[in-house]
Amino acid sequence: MDKFSGTEAKDNSWRALYITGGIAALLAVFVFRRWLGAELGLLINFGIVRGVPTTPLSSALDWFNLLQENRLVGLTLLNFFDVVEYALVGLMFLALYGALKRTSKSAMVIATVSGLIGIAVYFSSNQAFAMLALSERFAGAANDAQRLTYLAAGEALLAVNNPEAIYQGSGIFISIFLVLSAGLIISIVMLRSFIFSRATAWMGILANGIGLCYFIGLAIGSALYWVPIPISAPFRVIWYFLIALRLFKLAKD
Repeated sequence: MDKFSGTEAKDNSWRALYITGGIAALLAVFVFRRWLGAELGLLINFGIVRGVPTTPLSSALDWFNLLQENRLVGLTLLNFFDVVEYALVGLMFLALYGALKRTSKSAMVIATVSGLIGIAVYFSSNQAFAMLALSERFAGAANDAQRLTYLAAGEALLAVNNPEAIYQGSGIFISIFLVLSAGLIISIVMLRSFIFSRATAWMGILANGIGLCYFIGLAIGSALYWVPIPISAPFRVIWYFLIALRLFKLAKD
C-alpha cells in the first residue's frame, strides 16, 4: 500500500530515526545476522577459514584453545555477532514505534519495551568478550594455580551460557522470546495500519510466529526443536528488507 494514515511520515522529528532504522534493518539482513553458522560453513568449504572444531566445545579449556588459535571463529561460535544484530534490531524497533504509534500506541509501547528489554538481557548474557578476556589471561598465566583459577571462571561463564549446549542459559531464552514476541506484536499492528503493506505484516507474523515455535519444541523435548529457526529465517530476511524500504520512503515523504 502507498497510502498511510495519520501524520507519522510528516513528522520531521522522526525522519532521522526512520533513516537510521532503515539502515539498521538492511545491515541486519546483509551483514550481521543471528547464528552465522551457515556463513561460517561456507567459508570452511571454500578453504577461507580453518581451525573450526568438528565436535561441540564442552569445556572452558576447549574454548580458550580455540580463541587462541582462531579468535574470529571463536567469537563467531560464541555469538558475538548476535550482539551487533540485536543492536541493529533495537534501532529498527524504535523507528517502527515512531511509524506505528498512532495506529496502536499501547501495543507499540508494549512491543518496543519488550524488545528493548530482551536485547538488554541478551547483551548481559552473551559471554563472548568475557571468554576472550579469560583466554588471554589463561595464555599469559605464570603458574598452574592461575590457570586453574581462569579455567574455573570460564566454567562458571559456560554454566550461565554455553552456545554449544542444547539448553543454554535462561537469559538467552528470555531475550529471544521477548524479541520474537515484540516482532509478532509489531507485525499484527502493521496489519491494522495503512503505513506498511499486508505482505510486510504477514512476513513478520510468519518470521516471529514460526520462531516462537522453537520454544514449543524445547518444552516438549522434541529432537527437532531447532527446525523453526531455519524455517523462519527467510521470512525474517524479507521482513527486514521490506521494513527498510518503507522506512526510507517514510523519511523521504
